[in-house]
Amino acid sequence: MESADLRVFHMVAREGSITKAALKLGYVQSNVTARIRNLESELGTALFLRHNRGMTLSSSGKTLLAYADKIIGLLEEATQALTSTDEPNGPLTIGSTQTAAAVRLPTLLADYYGQHPKVQLSLTTGHSQALMDKVLQYELDGAFIGCECEHPDLSSFAVFNEELVIVSHISVRSIEEAFAKPILVYSMGCSYRAVLEKWLQASGLTNPTIMEFGTLEAIVGGVSAGLGISLMPKIVVVRQEAEGAIRTHAIPETIKYMKTEFITRKDSFVSSALHAFIEKLPRVSSE
Repeated sequence: MESADLRVFHMVAREGSITKAALKLGYVQSNVTARIRNLESELGTALFLRHNRGMTLSSSGKTLLAYADKIIGLLEEATQALTSTDEPNGPLTIGSTQTAAAVRLPTLLADYYGQHPKVQLSLTTGHSQALMDKVLQYELDGAFIGCECEHPDLSSFAVFNEELVIVSHISVRSIEEAFAKPILVYSMGCSYRAVLEKWLQASGLTNPTIMEFGTLEAIVGGVSAGLGISLMPKIVVVRQEAEGAIRTHAIPETIKYMKTEFITRKDSFVSSALHAFIEKLPRVSSE
């Protein structure tokens, strides 16, 4: 099995399409198709189930993908290890929740890049579980997540301690009044959404009206317009609260604070770029 064929398989599996994979890889579509067929012939099993909506992995394909994630990750780590120097340089891919990316990272990233301009820095946003998966699959060097990390293959430490609040339109004066409004949230997998839904259930509100939004800005805008309420770090809405567009409401002490953690794979090679980045991060008490 050639590593080049494995990379082609990996891209097709991730994209779910020969056409999309060919574009990402810079290959002609017929070349990608031929490589997949050769790999299936070599292994004696179908790796994909083909249908009119594209391609999905077969059971054999899912097994191979788990190995492909590890093998490709290790090949890329080997390249990093052999080309690494004491001076931070090369690619550094970081993931983050949207809230941390919006209010915590701009200054930190600007400062880091100012000191290490040879690093090719990139930032990907998503919810915590998706970010953990990307780190595990070697797609990210590290990530900021909005929950405690307990995965055995990941290392983590707390970098920020966020005070959570209910945010509502300025006209909403109490938690009871806020709970009568629709709940504006991210898609499933968001740590703040999980905390809010658990609290609502404990409060006896089992079927709230839920509205899902794709961005932090859309949620804050909806709250400011009076569409509904949300739960988020207080630091996110400092300006809107000062301007009188939003009111914040305190929540119980047991769920009032949530730490943002930075995660990496335990077995990953730590490049000079990643090491320098980790050194710049703040640390907060784990208590």
